[in-house]
Amino acid sequence: MARHLLRPLFDDRRETLLLAGFDAFDRLLRLECVEGDASGRCTIPPRSWRALLGGGITAVVMAHNHPSGIALPSDADISATHNAALFLRTLGIDLADHLIFVADGHFSFRTAEMI
Repeated sequence: MARHLLRPLFDDRRETLLLAGFDAFDRLLRLECVEGDASGRCTIPPRSWRALLGGGITAVVMAHNHPSGIALPSDADISATHNAALFLRTLGIDLADHLIFVADGHFSFRTAEMI
C-alpha cells in the first residue's frame, strides 16, 4: 500500500524524505516531507518529528528516493533507520518500514529484516 501511496510523491531528480504517520487502524493521519539539502542528503528536523507525532500516531513509515537509481541503502540510511526506530520505540510508536524508491523498484528495510 505504501508503494502506491508514497511512490508518486517523489521527484526522480532530487532526494526527498517522507514520514507517514498512521493510527491503530492503519489510517494515514499525517505526512511530513523533508527536501534534501545542497549535498542531496535529507536530515529530519525536530519540527518534522513534532508535527508528525501528535494526535494518535501508532506507526510510522519512512520513505525516500535515490535519484541515482540504486535502491540499496547507504550506511547513512541504515544509521538513520536504526536511530529513528530507537527514538520511536521510546515513544511507544512502531517504525513499520523504511522504503527506498528508485525509478524501477524499491527496497524495504522490513522485508530485508533490517528493522
